[in-house]
Amino acid sequence: MFSKIHHVAIICSDYARSKAFYVNVLELKIVREVYREERLSYKLDLAINDHYQIELFSFDQVPVRPSRPEAAGLRHLAFEVDNLDVVIDRLILKGVVTEPIRIDEFTGKRFTFFADPDGLPLELYEQ
Repeated sequence: MFSKIHHVAIICSDYARSKAFYVNVLELKIVREVYREERLSYKLDLAINDHYQIELFSFDQVPVRPSRPEAAGLRHLAFEVDNLDVVIDRLILKGVVTEPIRIDEFTGKRFTFFADPDGLPLELYEQ
């Protein structure tokens, strides 16, 4: 029925801050950026290896969504990486704090979490 995930949509509270984070810190490539006058809203399409896409939205006066402790809804967004240590080092150089590395008890793979500017939990999962 489904062939792949098309995109993940994220609503941010501060568009400039989140755009800088996803573009400059996470180094995602801008596909398209539009300002939707009727909604007073930006929509920024970001590519991950030309296969996946994140849509970053801004809206006026967005409500805060609880994410901890374990609120219902999307839990986190995970990025697959080839070398966890290299990516963590790059993030640390850009001021991003990551949690201690954990080991997936079922796969034996290493992973860690960090947060975007709105506190959205993001995961790095090593392949």
